Amino acid sequence: MYKKGVAYIYDAIYQRHNTGSTHPESSARLAAIERAIAGLKPSLILLPPVVVSESIVQYIHHQTQIERVKAASKAETSIDADTVCSHDSYAAALAAIGAGVAAIDRISKRNFHRAFCAVRPPGHHATPTKSMGFCLFNNIAVTARYAQKKGYRKVMIIDFDVHHGNGTQDAFWSDESVFYFGSHQAFIFPGSGSESEIGEGRGRGYTSNHPMMPDSGDKELLEIYTEDLPKSFKFFKPDIVLVSAGYDLHESDPLASLNVTTEGIRRMVRTILDLASDLPIIFMLEGGYSVAALGENVKVTLEEMLR
Repeated sequence: MYKKGVAYIYDAIYQRHNTGSTHPESSARLAAIERAIAGLKPSLILLPPVVVSESIVQYIHHQTQIERVKAASKAETSIDADTVCSHDSYAAALAAIGAGVAAIDRISKRNFHRAFCAVRPPGHHATPTKSMGFCLFNNIAVTARYAQKKGYRKVMIIDFDVHHGNGTQDAFWSDESVFYFGSHQAFIFPGSGSESEIGEGRGRGYTSNHPMMPDSGDKELLEIYTEDLPKSFKFFKPDIVLVSAGYDLHESDPLASLNVTTEGIRRMVRTILDLASDLPIIFMLEGGYSVAALGENVKVTLEEMLR
């Protein structure tokens, strides 16, 4: 049995990933979360990430990509127009992976059953060979592989970020041991994630995408999580659940055009938690660029995790 408890994993190194004053993926995001959840901290298990080696990053990423991120950070340059590196970006990216590793380490020892990783840079667009879309390394994909090393053979990844998690999908495209279930807004970056993308080879049927039309709201979102997710969950029977928690699906977000409310997000999170009630579950922060709304939406997520 897992000891009941919710860990909150955070480190100041994430704030030192400096993307510039006008970049939407800024340190103000985590500052807003820290303010919003301050009153919940006495109820949370507060943990730092662990230090990870490159060998753990290599569970997903090619060495050439690791070297590219390291060099871009040293040179304080951009990998592409959206994906910026500063002096501390490589260290922050390792620490973001280290949050997932810390959560798995402690969960595997039955210290607690739920964790929220408040990290940046985000990760779900980073493929095994390419950093992109604000993402340097794929935090949740590496965490999934690390979980398998710790004995969690079947890993379900649920991704509710408004942008399709192309990097996570790519990492497990031919893998029947990881089920990728994603909802996202259709026809926006990165342009992938159609319903016809279901995996291939041994992984065929282990990817399930649910694009939402622009202006969709709580009703459409909750249909996905109350009707479609349970079917995938019953089919796959996971040992652990990881969640790419991107809050840019909120109605106020400047980079998307869904009409999902904070209450809709709360109900979606509750549905996920109820479905996985007997399993360990880790939420990993991805997007969310309306700063005030991000803080509030992470707060309601933690409130539901603490219930």
